[in-house]
Amino acid sequence: MKIVTQVKLVPEADQAAALRSTLRTVNDLANWVSDVAFVNDVPREYDLRRHTYAHLKSEGLGAQAAQHVIKKVRDAYTTLHANLRAGNLGKPGSKRRRKAESKPITFRPEAAQPYDDRCLSWQYDTQTVSIWTTAGRIKNVRFACSADAFKVLQHYRKGESDLIERDGIFYLTATCEIPEAETYEPDRFIGVDLGIVNIATTSTGYQAEGRGLNRYRKRQLALRSKLQKKRTKSAKRRLKERSRREQRHVKNTNHIIAKTIVTEAERTSAGICLEQLKGIRQRVRLRKPQRVALHSWAFAQLGDFIVYKAKRAGVPLVFVDPSYTSQTCAECGHVDKRNRVDQRLFICRKCGVVAHADRNASHNIATRGETVWNAGRESRVPATP
Repeated sequence: MKIVTQVKLVPEADQAAALRSTLRTVNDLANWVSDVAFVNDVPREYDLRRHTYAHLKSEGLGAQAAQHVIKKVRDAYTTLHANLRAGNLGKPGSKRRRKAESKPITFRPEAAQPYDDRCLSWQYDTQTVSIWTTAGRIKNVRFACSADAFKVLQHYRKGESDLIERDGIFYLTATCEIPEAETYEPDRFIGVDLGIVNIATTSTGYQAEGRGLNRYRKRQLALRSKLQKKRTKSAKRRLKERSRREQRHVKNTNHIIAKTIVTEAERTSAGICLEQLKGIRQRVRLRKPQRVALHSWAFAQLGDFIVYKAKRAGVPLVFVDPSYTSQTCAECGHVDKRNRVDQRLFICRKCGVVAHADRNASHNIATRGETVWNAGRESRVPATP
């Protein structure tokens, strides 16, 4: 299982200047390579290298750095073409699609630059790195991270690392290959119902309310709007300082929720059943005031956190179709859209059971999870007579 571990670099003033200059140079050259790829419609990395490698070397890039710049550009175009084929950028002829197809891909001055082990080495005993720059290789660049992240780096780091500058601070994101724990046989399944009012509700009674997070987001939205209207230098500085603060808050909240769910499942030898919510933004139609809440909530992020934490702990995990789970009675199985009286209340029209709507849905998800798990274990080979 691959995960990404991030560390913060703590360079001296001259080291920071060299790192900043390196990122500006490689991204400027990446923009030039992107122009060449767009104009010549170069389909393969080998052909793109033939057009650009000599020029990159003449601009002072090392052999490996030049290769990484070319590969970064080629990967960006591969992703763009995949999104176009999948229709993620709109239908043919749409404004968004024409805009994406009509100009070359551009890279920000502080965009990430990949490094392999020939351009970057880690010294764990002194907690420093040695890294290639356009001013030469600089050594003894200190880095800081948590104790857990440091342990993961020491034992499981494998592959490339990316150098990133964010708000004047440099980070290294390293790919780590962590072995998955052996999955145990679950005694039961915990169904997890995801939502906006209640971020997550489990069939065992755990409920992560979204009221506080929604209030926080509303305050942040109002503050951003107020600062944007001022258009002063101080307002722009405040906006820049507050950038990504909401993302960090939401990410931390999702980490806490995911850890709570996985820990409970591991403690009780249970499996976890999640809803398959892919494409929910395209499927659900909402009124305009509700769209902001739906499109700003990180459905996929919380699911991804639960998945990777479950794999590390060896907790069995299945995905099920969430259709009609909020309209189905968990006691008798009766399906009726009138069963869902409002956002919180569920009353079955057949058996009369009264329950919390999200709790009822989580029980249905757990039941479907057990069915999927058992079906996957059944042999499809006919028994020998």
